[in-house]
Amino acid sequence: MERGEWKSTLLYVGLLAAALAVGFVGATFFALDDTAYDFMMRKFPPAPWNPQSAILAIDEATLSAYGGTTGIRRALADGLPIVAGEHPTAVVIDIILADKGDPGLDGRLASALCQTPNLVLDADELSDSGSWDWPLPEFQACAKAIGHVHAAPSKNDAVTRAIPLMRRTDNRRRSSIKKLWSISLEAFALSRGADIVTSSVPAEPVAVGNVEIPIPDKDDGRLMRVQFLPPGMEIPKVSLAGIVRDHGLAAQLAGKVVFVGVTAITELHDRLITPTSVDRQISGIELHATAFETLSQGFFFTDVSNQVEFLVCLAYAVAIGLAFRFLPGWWAYSGGTLVLAASMVAPYLFFRERAVFPFSASVSVAWATFLTAAAYYHLVVRRNWHIERASRTRYQQAMQFVTHEMRTPLSAIQGSSELISRFPLTEDKRKQVALLINSESKRLARMVEVFLNVERLSAGQMELKREPIEVKPMVDVCLERARPLADRKQITLTLEPIDDGLLISGDRELMEYACYNLLTNAVKYSPRETAVTVSARGRNGNVQVAVQDQGIGMDRNEVRQIFQKFYRTKKAEESGEAGTGIGLSIVQQIVEQHGGRIDVVSQPGVGSCFTIVIPALVAERS
Repeated sequence: MERGEWKSTLLYVGLLAAALAVGFVGATFFALDDTAYDFMMRKFPPAPWNPQSAILAIDEATLSAYGGTTGIRRALADGLPIVAGEHPTAVVIDIILADKGDPGLDGRLASALCQTPNLVLDADELSDSGSWDWPLPEFQACAKAIGHVHAAPSKNDAVTRAIPLMRRTDNRRRSSIKKLWSISLEAFALSRGADIVTSSVPAEPVAVGNVEIPIPDKDDGRLMRVQFLPPGMEIPKVSLAGIVRDHGLAAQLAGKVVFVGVTAITELHDRLITPTSVDRQISGIELHATAFETLSQGFFFTDVSNQVEFLVCLAYAVAIGLAFRFLPGWWAYSGGTLVLAASMVAPYLFFRERAVFPFSASVSVAWATFLTAAAYYHLVVRRNWHIERASRTRYQQAMQFVTHEMRTPLSAIQGSSELISRFPLTEDKRKQVALLINSESKRLARMVEVFLNVERLSAGQMELKREPIEVKPMVDVCLERARPLADRKQITLTLEPIDDGLLISGDRELMEYACYNLLTNAVKYSPRETAVTVSARGRNGNVQVAVQDQGIGMDRNEVRQIFQKFYRTKKAEESGEAGTGIGLSIVQQIVEQHGGRIDVVSQPGVGSCFTIVIPALVAERS
């Protein structure tokens, strides 16, 4: 790979890397992850299963029958013995039992609680003080476990997608508890007859018997995403007042983990929005029962690691980069579009494997790299098109140059060869014609070489030859070559005195061509019987070679355009002089390649002065 290609490749890789970084940064500004997750939760639910839990609801009928919230303890005292008779696997009560009530009623409730198998009571953290409300000691004595009832609504949209499996307590009222598990996890452990086992390593999962819950211990307290139930499926729900009134209804609770809590709309303070409850809100007890079902069915969603997220996004960038680097035309765009489609499908594929991949990062990185690669590809194609077009234009100009500049020597060679073949000539005349043919053919060869050298210099394919050039001999050679053309128009060529020792550095043949072209143009566009003056002098570290004529001259607008290829002044066209306007553009290229410039002073009807300004090889001597 050439150096230019390496630089181009490194630039391309650098742009893609920048796009990758921009994609990651941009993902933070697009809140699409939760929206995409909710959509997939609704549209791609798991197959229905047989729920292992049931809800004993303190509904409107229960509150009405027991006189409102003040009668909840009495309702529990009446209903829990009935529930216990159906031998549930565990019973979870999501009712705050922290305050002392009527001693007789509290004693009756404590008795009912102690009859309840595998009882789990809840504790609640006070939002303002940071302390906890714990069940009364007489109630705690009946419980197999105490768990927290907190959810984790999103701060962005208040949608509850997960619950923390663990909370840390302040130990003010129950010093033996440092970590408080959720009531759903405690119920799951009791239903399996196993302990909750954790490792000292935060990244290790929680184990309950032979079930591993792959939720690492982060600052969020092992946040577990909840698998919400498929459409048309609900956890069985029985009214607490209903089973007190009709004990036969309690049969629906047999062998299940029973979650007891308030579902009455009028008294529900923990109404929660979930990804699947678009048209309604659910109660906290329903959420924790659903979390228990998530645990019991093993529906564990895990967030992909930062390393996996980066590698997948890097794969997008690499795939798009390779597509636009090596595929032609629309194939490149098609390949990039396929990667874009893959970036949108990838989060779904991860979701099906119960892994959560950020949708925003996936799509943002893919789009950023796609647009960057497509823009770079477009610019490269456009640049190559311009290069090809310029090459084609140079080729066409070359052909026109051949027609324009080589016409005179070719005509001389052709005419001389016809003289030799068609007319009897003396030996002296034949020798003169042969010398003319030889001279013009050499001149033609030099012209071809000059033109090719200029083209190679312009294309960067050739380094300029550097040799000392004496200015006076160079100008003398050009004058002698231009004198026959001047004599035919009776134009006087005058050379002002030139100091000896003026030197420039460069290619002798190219500089002779530039000087000769200015001389022939001065003669060509000057009226008959006028004068052309040539001068050369050193000034300010430069050598100035000037050609002054008394020709047709140019206005300011024409002077600005005179070095454009194929430009001819209006008066030149009216004069009928041959030429395509290529010569001066070549002269300008030659002079600029030598580090110089051409100054032009002209006035219509008065004449023009073209001055070549080239850095001197040695300082001018006074």
